[in-house]
Parts: sequence; C-alpha cells; structure tokens
Amino acid sequence: MSETKLREDICRLGRSLFERGLTPGSSGNISVKLDDGGWLVTPTNASLGFLDPAKLSRLDAAGRLLSGDAPTKEVPLHSALYETRGAARAVVHLHSTHSVALSMLPEIDPRAALPPMTAYYLMKCGATGLVPYYRPGDPAVAGAIKGLAGQYSSVLLANHGPVVSGDTLEAAVFAVEELEETAKLYLLLRGLNPRYLTPAQVADLTDVFGVTLPEQHEH
Repeated sequence: MSETKLREDICRLGRSLFERGLTPGSSGNISVKLDDGGWLVTPTNASLGFLDPAKLSRLDAAGRLLSGDAPTKEVPLHSALYETRGAARAVVHLHSTHSVALSMLPEIDPRAALPPMTAYYLMKCGATGLVPYYRPGDPAVAGAIKGLAGQYSSVLLANHGPVVSGDTLEAAVFAVEELEETAKLYLLLRGLNPRYLTPAQVADLTDVFGVTLPEQHEH
C-alpha cells in the first residue's frame, strides 16, 4: 500500500475513533510500519479527530524524525510492540473509557485482563496482558512490553489505556474497538456471575480461526 494511502487511512480511522468518543482530546496515537523499516506515527499533542496527512511524523528505522511534526511521546511503546510482535504492521493506543476502567480494577489477572467473554474478543484480541502503571512517555514502559515476550497483541496499560497491534492498520483498529466493547461488557456484567465461554468452546475457536493464546491460558 502506498505511503499516501496509509497517511490518509491513519487520518480517516483516527477521526472515526475520535468522533465516536473512543479517545478524548489529544489523547491516543497511531503508527504504521513502512516497507523500508521506518514508520508513520501521529504527532505529539495531536487530536486523532483532526489529523493532517502531510503533518504525520515520518520516522526512519532507528526512530529518527525525517519529516512532519514531532512524534507522539509514546514512541517507545509502539517501538516495543514492533520489536516483540514480528507480524505487527500497525499499533493503535487509545484512552478509551471502559478499557481504562478495566485496567484499574483490583481483580484483573495481568496475564488475562478479560475472561473469554465472546468469540470475537478471542478472535480479534486473543488474551490481553496488563502492564503496571508508568508515566506516559516513560521509556521504561518499553521494557515492560518486552517482558511480555510478544505473546500479546493486545495490552492494557494500568490507569492509562489499551495498546493493540495488528498485521494491518484496520485490523489493529478493529481489535482495539473489540477490546473496548468487551471491557464495557465486563463492567456491565461485573458481579452478575455471567456465563463465559467454556475451555472446550475456546479450544474450538483457537482451532477453527487459528487464534494463538499465551501458553499460560491454555486450560
């Protein structure tokens, strides 16, 4: 896909996320890996609702700014996911309400922040890891992401928000939306003893759709 088209897609999908209230103000950021190893990433202090294709930050493979505005301070976060998820071509990070709320709950298992609630959650997100709180832009978050050893395509940053990688930009956007919807379901059902998918149903989904789950979750 051409760089021009990718720039337009980042702005179009960013606006879609913003207009539906999935990341407020100038929060959230999006990056896409380019064929030369560099990336396009949304600029610092930029609202995803009002991005300019020409002003997106163009970084080389070493993360140096080649053109456009200064990049988001969350570059270490994106970089760590690309480094550990070999197939990742795009990363989306939001401050979406229900996912942030989920990240603050005391009962959350850091190895599986959500139970297997729906088929689409498993198919698009797999399992979701939880990373402890770090100040936004703190390079140490990269070490925490690397500590997950590439086992998770969807990660929750405690008291901060979700970060999801995908093999295309659209896949990453759809997965982060699915994560947000599943977090919303979890909060709606919390304390009501809902039925989750059984281990047999999870195994069926992983077989039919090729879902890979971190080893510790295979019951």
